[in-house]
Amino acid sequence: QVQLVESGGGLVQAGGSLKVSCAASGRTSSNYAMGWFRQAPGKEREFVAGISGSFINTAYADSVKGRFTISRDNAKNTVYLQMNSLKPEDTAVYYCAGRKIRFITTMPNGYDYWGQGTQVTVSS
Repeated sequence: QVQLVESGGGLVQAGGSLKVSCAASGRTSSNYAMGWFRQAPGKEREFVAGISGSFINTAYADSVKGRFTISRDNAKNTVYLQMNSLKPEDTAVYYCAGRKIRFITTMPNGYDYWGQGTQVTVSS
């Protein structure tokens, strides 16, 4: 089993930056693809960013492209999401997810492990 724990969420003003982290423990592997999703009240969970297990590929939702950057430190078993130029519409609970193969998918049901989420609130 793999356990994922997010941290780093909080309240930030529009235009500001925030970096959230996801620490993995248990039977982790650098070959696992990792993703960040978010869910706002009354909305479905949506893909934000993903990084492949081989460092070759990253993927982003159009709404965050150019503002968010996903990265991973395999030595620390940690995945990061750097969020810049934040907008009020970025307000959501952000979830880290992992899957047991190295390819990214944007589909939530393609991931095997999930964290408990961390709240990000962007004020206008």
